[in-house]
Amino acid sequence: MPDALVIDKRLVRRSFERAASSYDAAAVLQNEICRRMLARLDYIKLAPATILDAGSGTGNAVAGLLQRYSGARLIALDLALGMVTRARARESWWRRLAGGGRLAAVCGDFEQLPLAGSTTQLVWSNLALQWINEPQHAFAEMHRVLAPGGLLLFSTFGPDTLKELRTAFADTDRHTHVNRFIDMHDIGDRLVACGYSDPVMDMEVVTLTYANVRGLMRDLKAIGAHNLTQGRPGALAGRSFMSRVTQNYEVFRREGTLPATFEVVYGHAWKPAPRVSPTGHPVIEIKPRSGG
Repeated sequence: MPDALVIDKRLVRRSFERAASSYDAAAVLQNEICRRMLARLDYIKLAPATILDAGSGTGNAVAGLLQRYSGARLIALDLALGMVTRARARESWWRRLAGGGRLAAVCGDFEQLPLAGSTTQLVWSNLALQWINEPQHAFAEMHRVLAPGGLLLFSTFGPDTLKELRTAFADTDRHTHVNRFIDMHDIGDRLVACGYSDPVMDMEVVTLTYANVRGLMRDLKAIGAHNLTQGRPGALAGRSFMSRVTQNYEVFRREGTLPATFEVVYGHAWKPAPRVSPTGHPVIEIKPRSGG
C-alpha cells in the first residue's frame, strides 16, 4: 500500500474522540446499516453467551443485540474513549440499579483485543473495519477470541464509496483527500487465510443526497470520518481550492441534488469446530515435508 494511503491510527482515535458528541445526530447511514445487519440475524441460528461489538462507536447496536439475545453479555469495544462513554450509557439505568448489567464498555484496539481466546460466540462489527490498514490483522484477532462454532458478522465500505468526492479532488493537488477502501473479494480471501469457514460476502450501493458538497463534508466531519491518511494535506484548504472542488462535484448534480455513493460490503463467516475422530479424539492433519 502506498504510504500516502496508510491510515494514521492516532488520528483515528483523536477524530472519533472529537466526534463523540455529534456522531449520533449525523450517523444516518451507520444507523441504517446497523438495522439491516440486525435483520440478517433473523436467518441465523445462534444463542451467544458473550457478544463482542468491535468498533462499537456510540453503541447503536447495543439495544438491538441485547434485546435479541436476552441472556447474552455484550462487550462494546472502541478505540475512542468518548465513544465508549456514550456506549456505556446505552444500557438502561434500571438494569444497572438492579445489578443485572449485561453491557461492558471497553476502550481498546480490535487489532489487539483485550480478551482471552475462545470466549465469545458472536463478533459483530458495523462499519469499523475501514479504519484499519490491514483487515486480516483484525480478522485474526476476532478469530482468536471466537469460540469454536462462533460467528463473525460485519459490514464495511468498498472501493466505490465516495467516488464522486474522490473525483472532485482528483485534479486539485497531489495529496490524498479520501480514504481508500478494500474490495469485497479481497476481504473474503483474508477471511479464508485467517481460518474462517463458509465465508459469505455481498454488497449493496446506498446513495445519500446533499444540497451542496459542504453538507457532505460537514456530515463526514461530524461522525469523525474525514480524511485520516498520511498523505492528507498539511494545512486547511483555502477558498479557491474548495471552490474548485465544489465546481468539480457539480458535474454529478441530478434533479437538484448531489449524490454521495457508499458501497456497503457485508460479510459473515464461522470459526469451525475442531475435527474429531469417531472416538471423540481431536484429528490433527500431518503433512509431509517438502524438499530433501
